This record gives sequence, C-alpha cells and structure tokens, in this order.
Amino acid sequence: MADVYDTEVHTAVAGASETYPEQCSKLRKGGYVMIKNRPCKVMEMSTSKTGKHGHAKVHYVGLDIFTGKKYEDICPSTHSVNVPNVNRVELQVIDVDEEGFLSIMDDKGEVTEIKCPEKYSSEDCKAMLKAADDKGDENLMAVIWKACGQEEVLELKTQKSK
Repeated sequence: MADVYDTEVHTAVAGASETYPEQCSKLRKGGYVMIKNRPCKVMEMSTSKTGKHGHAKVHYVGLDIFTGKKYEDICPSTHSVNVPNVNRVELQVIDVDEEGFLSIMDDKGEVTEIKCPEKYSSEDCKAMLKAADDKGDENLMAVIWKACGQEEVLELKTQKSK
C-alpha cells in the first residue's frame, strides 16, 4: 500500500540575475548602472580626488532607460555598484488591437502581446502597421528593452523585409 503525501514546493526569485556588481571606477559613459533602484544609462561621469586621507569619488548622472528621468549619485571609486543586465530586442509587429496592445512575433514564430509605447496612440500604431504593409517590402518592428523584471516597447520603426 502506497502512502500519499501532500507536498508543496515554494520558489522565490532573488533578483540576483537582474544585476551584477561592478567597481564604481569601471563605469563608463554609455554604460548602465542602477541609481536609486532604477536601471539607468550613464550620461555623465566625473572623478574627483578628496583630501589627504580620503578616497576618490565618482559622480555619475544617468537617465532611466524606461522613463527618461534623470538620476545622479556619488560613490567612492573603490566601492561596488549594481549594474543591470539590459537586453534590447527588435520583434515584428503583426497586429494592433483597440486597447493599444501590440501582437508581436519572436524568431521562433511565437506571438505575444505587449503594450504600445505611451508616445504613440493605438491609432498611430495601426497607421504605422498599415503603412508598412502597404509598401509590401517593410515590416513594423517593436524595439523592446528588458531590465530588472521590466519590459517595455520604447519605439516602433520600419525595417525592410528579408
């Protein structure tokens, strides 16, 4: 006779793969850094030496990759900061619904939905898709940025069909 056990499996996401540590002095303009828990692109950097026994400090300014909001921070050059794993992909838009959701197709042919960028209305998205379809040799592509568990379409663009 077999005993039946009720088992429960719990999983948790620690977020460890969303960022990695990097020495502050290794940051570069155009790179990425977490500022106030937001993934930012480094726009400005400066290093200043402090007094006789002090550490060099790095002052960096970044723009949030999703909102464009400006953030800045200062860190001793020998300390570590978190750097987000940022992924940028371009996927083909195949349809736009009335609520402004884009149906996008990945390289494997799988279709998912994602919200249209805020700077475009659903009518704008539909018009862009129709214009690309009317030309016949163009596709409407969604430029999607992924970082820190967030995923957004930041722009739409046309691309010649292969």
